[in-house]
Amino acid sequence: MKFKRHLITAALPYANGPVHIGHLAGCYLPADIYVRYLRSKGEEVIYVCGSDEHGVPITIKARQENVSPQQVVDKYHGMMKESFAAFGISFDIYSRTSSTTHHRTASDFFKVLYDKGIFAEKVTRQYFDEEQKQFLADRYITGTCPRCGYENAYGDQCEKCGTSLNPTDLVNPKSALSGKTPVLRETRHWFLPLDQFQEKLSAYILRDHKEDWKANVYGQCKSWLDEGLQPRAVTRDLDWGVKVPLPGADGKVLYVWFDAPIGYISATKELLPEGWEKYWKSNETRLLHFIGKDNIVFHCIVFPAMLMAHGDFILPENVPANEFLNLEGEKISTSRNWAVWLHEYLLDFPGKQDILRYVLCSNMPETKDNDFSWKDFLAKNNNELVAILGNFVNRTIVLTQKYFQGRVPHAEILTSADLHLLREISAYPSKIAGCLDRFRFREALAEVMNLARAGNKYLADNEPWKAIKNDEVRVKTVLNICLQISANLSVLMEPFLPFTATRLTSILQMPARRWADASRTDNLPDGHLLGEAVLLFEKLESSIIEKQMDKLSAGKKSGGHTEPGASITDFQKLDIRVGKIIQAEDFPEAQKPAYKLRIDFGKEIGIRTSSARLCANYTKEQLKGRMILAVVNLPPRKVGPFVSEVLTLGLPDKNNECILVEPEKSVEAGGRLF
Repeated sequence: MKFKRHLITAALPYANGPVHIGHLAGCYLPADIYVRYLRSKGEEVIYVCGSDEHGVPITIKARQENVSPQQVVDKYHGMMKESFAAFGISFDIYSRTSSTTHHRTASDFFKVLYDKGIFAEKVTRQYFDEEQKQFLADRYITGTCPRCGYENAYGDQCEKCGTSLNPTDLVNPKSALSGKTPVLRETRHWFLPLDQFQEKLSAYILRDHKEDWKANVYGQCKSWLDEGLQPRAVTRDLDWGVKVPLPGADGKVLYVWFDAPIGYISATKELLPEGWEKYWKSNETRLLHFIGKDNIVFHCIVFPAMLMAHGDFILPENVPANEFLNLEGEKISTSRNWAVWLHEYLLDFPGKQDILRYVLCSNMPETKDNDFSWKDFLAKNNNELVAILGNFVNRTIVLTQKYFQGRVPHAEILTSADLHLLREISAYPSKIAGCLDRFRFREALAEVMNLARAGNKYLADNEPWKAIKNDEVRVKTVLNICLQISANLSVLMEPFLPFTATRLTSILQMPARRWADASRTDNLPDGHLLGEAVLLFEKLESSIIEKQMDKLSAGKKSGGHTEPGASITDFQKLDIRVGKIIQAEDFPEAQKPAYKLRIDFGKEIGIRTSSARLCANYTKEQLKGRMILAVVNLPPRKVGPFVSEVLTLGLPDKNNECILVEPEKSVEAGGRLF
């Protein structure tokens, strides 16, 4: 079927940490390559994504960093958005599920299904922390794995043996919040009856997409369908997420697996407030989800069931899921800091985004898990990007500058070998397109490099540096053909190596071309003036890679991903002052119990406001008159209905509640920490 437009999505990443190379190779890079290819063909396409900002991983991160969930998602959403942009991931929009548009869209979606009577309401027994007075999500319960005996297994999975678990499977379960043994209590939730969509989903997947979906996707879906689908809860007891839009549902939010894929719809709404429906409600639109294999079930079974239940939306036409990328022969682990973080790569290798794009694409785990190694990174840069692609283009430009003052010479006499090569050149766009249309990105990139290899061989066979002595006419023909290959390469490499394609287009002084132009062999007219020769790639020394291996080893020992280090100069930028609390008020709008404080910092700073989570250890009366420390030169931030102007400093007690950092009484308000 010929589609009028394309809607491309990439899995929403959790906003609880930075992006690493496994994420990139799994879905963001292949989706970006495919979108750039479609744009080059002149297709109507949008590429949407955004941060997944709800769910337990966010609340866990917030507890670890002793901040609010909103602060966590703000931090990592910004970090991921900047990293993606710097790496050339060309989203049309990078949204977030904490947005007002998303909350409204997800609530409306739930309400439609509820009003249609789709959900089943059930009372289930769930672990409850009596000390913290809250139900526990799976990841907030730890205990001994019944299979391997690992004592720190989570309520949903044992990370040592990989077994999927239910919280009630654990031996000696404990609350991760209080350390106490939780009790089972009844709680009410709404369930999506996947079993009622078994027949429709089987027809949709096993019949309609048996031939065009990747084997790993089809196989995993078939396994789930063969076992028989079961109802799945769409709500949970949590204070962070999209509130369940029903009376009497206080303290309940939409389960993140239900909420997150609706983020594709809300992101499209944000991008096209007046035109989003043609992408989600028209059979002329082709919807593609790029994901990693751990998301196959949600995007191929659960989300389609949600869309079927709603009734107004199109279904995914394809779900190209990749397997996992390992690092130096080991599984990437964020908890052990065994990862290559994108934001760190961009700092360590400024201006070299395309090297990583090339290596990740050439090692893309399309049909099985694959491996990234720094040794291979070095070899691919030096032996392929530098020695083949860069070498061909540079020699061509340098020789044209040297022999013909930088102007494209006329191809006067074409030999049979020349004509054969020109036919080969013209065939590359359709050859590469055929690979991309089947989501075979490694093969497609290899064909781009094969065109560069053909150019290199042609140069070596004809040796224009020798022929120039007695056959200038032949040299003109050879360099013309090499320049046409370079022009076509600038088009065909763009989806994979966009930064290099831009540099090459600039060197060639060539206007932007479309995919179809790459089948021509006259993109550079006779006499066209080229720009100066600039190396597309530079050779890397092994010492650079050794530093990366040292960083990996050091990070693995320390655990957790590394943030950019702080120097004494960074610390000195903070203006930390002594203040006196003159007023403490209730703050009912806060996500967690907190006070609004008015703090006097003396004549120089004056009176400032602050929000502070101090309710567990202080009454309002106890706070009045206390001397505290606060950072006074951070940007003000809106917290509920008022603006918090300073950051009050505190320490966690044994219950992870805040205790003020208090200076001696003799210190005056306004005094600066040094």
